[in-house]
Amino acid sequence: MNLSINDEITMKLVHYLITKENYQPIVVAGLENEIWLENTEKPFSVIRINGNYIHNNEQLEYDIFKSKAVIKEIKKKTLSFNIDTLSILLDVGDNVNIEKAEDKHITTCSISSIKDLRNNKTINEIFPDMKEDKLDTKDPLNFFINVTKDINESTSKKSQLYEKIFSKKIPIITYVLIAINVLIYLLDVAGIIGNGLFYMSGEYFKLGQYWRVLTYAFFHGNIIHIACNMYSLYVIGSQVEQVYGKVKYILIYLISTIVAGLLSGVLNTAGSIGASGAIFGLCGAVLYFGYHYRLYLGNTLKTQLIPIILINLFIGFTLSGIDNWGHIGGLIGGMFASLIVGVEGYTETKDRVNGVIVTTILIGFLVYMLLFR
Repeated sequence: MNLSINDEITMKLVHYLITKENYQPIVVAGLENEIWLENTEKPFSVIRINGNYIHNNEQLEYDIFKSKAVIKEIKKKTLSFNIDTLSILLDVGDNVNIEKAEDKHITTCSISSIKDLRNNKTINEIFPDMKEDKLDTKDPLNFFINVTKDINESTSKKSQLYEKIFSKKIPIITYVLIAINVLIYLLDVAGIIGNGLFYMSGEYFKLGQYWRVLTYAFFHGNIIHIACNMYSLYVIGSQVEQVYGKVKYILIYLISTIVAGLLSGVLNTAGSIGASGAIFGLCGAVLYFGYHYRLYLGNTLKTQLIPIILINLFIGFTLSGIDNWGHIGGLIGGMFASLIVGVEGYTETKDRVNGVIVTTILIGFLVYMLLFR
């Protein structure tokens, strides 16, 4: 088995980027001899490896034009304003001036040998550990087998993670929350309990009735109010429970409820009841999750979730009787809570610590505003 220099360079690059830097392949239709890899957490969100022959400067310009067209589609899918891309050319003619490949967000470099790969300034600055990724290339067959094995193991782990996250699960916690809300509504309607002691009010909170910052979210004003909220909870809550898990879901729900209640108490002069603040928090959690998995969920966020959030906020600001400050507080609380619990496969410990800090500061500030303003 014989490997060309281009094949060897490509396999070394792909092996390192997938197994060490957690890049993942992007399927781009209609392009031959090109490999596109994506990791939005890296300085270069996209890396493109092009094995096609670039024989003059005009073709280089066309190559950049073609790359921009692909990147434009990736930007739409990932909801990104700018994507910094590293374009690696493996077969460039001697009369091609790479320095002419100027673009604000596309860095182009040429690699024609293993020595170039080891000594390339751009690659070494971004990926200094690549030199340590040593593979024995003396035996082409073993080299091919080892690279393929490592890449398959890495992609298999990612597939297992995605299967764990996106596999269909029974939304038990969502059903329990809906049941609790419906039960409390029925008890309220029957006159067994009343919402007078439980709705959120800044004035009563100042008197030491701190339980209101949680209990208000389980009471509703009428049948339409609870029907709309429980339907929304079923749709959004089921998604949050699936991708975050039950324990994280409960934490997100509670933190969203607290932040929504506190912000409502600070800025809303009337009392507040209903689960909509917590539901907006769940929307915030889906936004946070979708940001990290936007290569897969970008279109859903853009065409479904974000428009729904904006429409509901608009309705809240234009119609009376809607606690929009609670909605906004829930949305913020949900995103901060998601930072605390983290997104599996992406969030690091430092991110969770930062989430705890900013959420604690936010809640502390709102409590201070309620008690001492």
